[in-house]
Amino acid sequence: MAALGSARCLLRSYSRVKNVQKSKQIVMRWSVRTLCSGTQDNDNAKPQFTDPAVQDILSRITGLDLEKVFRPIKQELKPPKYKLMTDEQLKQAMEVATQQAKKLLQMPPVLPERKPISDVLSVDKILDGMDTAKYVFTDITYNIPHRERFIVVREPDGTLRKATWEERDRLIQVYFPKDGRKITAPLIFKEENLKMVFSQDRHEDVLDLCLVQFEPDSSEYIRFHAVTYEDLEKHGKYGLLRSTRHFGGMAWYLVKARRIDGLIVDMLKRELLQDAVSLVSLFHMVHPHSESALEAASLQATGIDLLKIYAQKESQRSGYIELALQAYEEVAAEDSAA
Repeated sequence: MAALGSARCLLRSYSRVKNVQKSKQIVMRWSVRTLCSGTQDNDNAKPQFTDPAVQDILSRITGLDLEKVFRPIKQELKPPKYKLMTDEQLKQAMEVATQQAKKLLQMPPVLPERKPISDVLSVDKILDGMDTAKYVFTDITYNIPHRERFIVVREPDGTLRKATWEERDRLIQVYFPKDGRKITAPLIFKEENLKMVFSQDRHEDVLDLCLVQFEPDSSEYIRFHAVTYEDLEKHGKYGLLRSTRHFGGMAWYLVKARRIDGLIVDMLKRELLQDAVSLVSLFHMVHPHSESALEAASLQATGIDLLKIYAQKESQRSGYIELALQAYEEVAAEDSAA
């Protein structure tokens, strides 16, 4: 058990420092290229969630805590299995566990909201008033992707139109049920119930259920993710999502909204200096024409200097960040002296 604990400690330390230099080079190249090209600060010029440089930073600041990733969950009770391992076998088992953990920490997609469907195919007045109910016609061929499946609705007034996204989701669930998804959204997504769930620190459960119930580009999916992130930001409970697949999405949401001050302070309190530096680097990638990004690029600032520039030029809570930096430097100095 002692060997296993030591291995886990080493693994956590290693996961926080690997690829740091590579990340700095990527961020610096991105900033210089953006500034030299003179492009405007628009959606086309900004990096996207799926860009390798963005994914690299978000993956690293998410952390890799094996004990949290593989924490016990409610399931059928089975007797535990024990194995005696050599140091080499333990090392191999840790490597396998690390690969499995990375798969479990794969971040859900972040997509723009899908455009409404309002296509009218025909208006047959001769059918007006012949019935009081709508008729839905669905292509239920099995080998057709759901996004390409043809679904139309005949209104009582004779209008034939394409089904809306909400109608499509409901009908596809009827004909092709997805495990865990309900025809109507669970009651947990009602505002009063969400408040109770959030008070119990079950934000991760809400996001997991949201992944099952809604499509990633639906308005409900985007709205409930935003509500969850806002509650975490309001109460400073960022640690609830650390080492989960949802941490990167939360960080990206806060970066896009230019509200990373609280997360930076939280990282510094946890002595995650490099994570805080990476977060500010990502902020500069997304907002390359901000005053902080321009000065950091001109001075080629890195490390603590990058955080100090952000605190002075961009932060709305500069005092908190400076105090957190000061406390971090004092602790680092004491550790060095010891």
